[in-house]
Amino acid sequence: MPTRHALLLALVLFGGTATVFAKKQSVTQAVQPRELSLLRVNVTGQAYDYFRPWQKRAPFSKRALGAVLSQGRVLVTADLVANQNYVELERAESGEKMAASVEVVDYEANLALLQPQDKKFLDGLAPLELANDTIVGDRVAALQLEQTGALVVTDGLVTAVQVMRYPTEVGQFLTYRLSIALQYRDNSYTVPLVKNNKLAGLLLRYDPRSQLMDAIPAPIIAHFLKDAAKPNYGGFPTVGFDYFPTRDPQLRKYAGESGNNGGVYVTGIEPGTAVEKAGLQEGDIITAIGSFDLDQNGNYVDPVYRKIDFTNLLTTHAYAGDKVPVKIHRQGKPMQIDVTMRHRAADEYIISPYSRDEVPRYYILGGLIFQELSRQYLREWGPNWLKEAPQRFVYLDRFQWELFPEGHRHVVVLSQVLPVNGTIGYEDFGYLTVTKVNGKDIHSLDDLAEAVKQPLDGFDRIETEEDPKVIPLDAAQAQNDEATLRENYGIPALQRLK
Repeated sequence: MPTRHALLLALVLFGGTATVFAKKQSVTQAVQPRELSLLRVNVTGQAYDYFRPWQKRAPFSKRALGAVLSQGRVLVTADLVANQNYVELERAESGEKMAASVEVVDYEANLALLQPQDKKFLDGLAPLELANDTIVGDRVAALQLEQTGALVVTDGLVTAVQVMRYPTEVGQFLTYRLSIALQYRDNSYTVPLVKNNKLAGLLLRYDPRSQLMDAIPAPIIAHFLKDAAKPNYGGFPTVGFDYFPTRDPQLRKYAGESGNNGGVYVTGIEPGTAVEKAGLQEGDIITAIGSFDLDQNGNYVDPVYRKIDFTNLLTTHAYAGDKVPVKIHRQGKPMQIDVTMRHRAADEYIISPYSRDEVPRYYILGGLIFQELSRQYLREWGPNWLKEAPQRFVYLDRFQWELFPEGHRHVVVLSQVLPVNGTIGYEDFGYLTVTKVNGKDIHSLDDLAEAVKQPLDGFDRIETEEDPKVIPLDAAQAQNDEATLRENYGIPALQRLK
């Protein structure tokens, strides 16, 4: 007779109904990972220190599980391989190891594809197919491994399918929410979720107190894989505008709407985005995307998920380069615009939303450290950076398009001052927004580097948005302090502009 644990494992992995058990259970079985197409992924790396941008932080190591896919590829989360120096695949049943490379990474969707140096390393592992039909009420299984290679299976219930922000906080993507009592394992950085022995998603985040998990769903993975098969990965389309529900009858009247139709009110448009180029304007009411009508909350009726936020049509369903018809009302008059979707890369933002795997730029002048403001820099204040980081900088990040509608620029900040002879009295200055140097507008570190070549009467005059407004720096003394800066603070180069 099969044991109760064996029955539950079969039910979870092969799609049986597990309602015979009243409680969610975790099951550890000596099942070979080969059968489940899983590999251990070991990553070592170093992140840059944005408070000291000339150096890196201490090395780190991470362990995770990767899902084996077709064409000799392994799927993991992008967070796992961020700032990696070396990636290694490991066969859990034998311990055999193989170096791997990161083929494609998307930090916005938090997905990455790995490839072993020798594809034969994956022989015997059947590629996982995707389960694109997961809905609310379905049960899925989170797969983890013990150090011995034994499988840990945790049963979870899908309680919601919704559109949410991912860790980089760029746009919103389809997400599964699960109720699951996930166990801690040292290889749990990437946790695959399976349904009927197919890949239903990957762990995005988990709250052990509430036992709620958010997961990257199979439709997002499918979008990523289809795009990754192209010669140049395009990325997920950027929505590019802010909106508000139209439940308020006064708002509808103000927008020239009569009756009680659906739609969302456009409150702002990011410069240079696809919707701006297509002619969308503030004050328009978007009533339909393609063939799907929107209700007053901005939801549409999805054939799989039923009511869900309309941005899912622009991110999960559309690809960069697709032409999407958008129906709008402008002061009550119905119109249609065709939007050719595009992805906005991180370097196209005024304040970059993420800078992983990239060397931070900086310029040190006489002990004054200048950097271009980025969200990666703000994240140095920790998980609670929205409250802990300098609020002026947080404000600039949040309202960058409204504050700098001209675009095509960056925000240069004086982040801190290193004590040397030329900065006596300036040691407490920091977190200042630079507007001009030697009378020239500063929109990037390149502008600053050019401006300091022409001091005014022997001084570099740095103007800032905040007090003290003007910082004079003796140009000759700043040059004399360069050797001291390198020696005392271990700075190999006083600037990095590339």
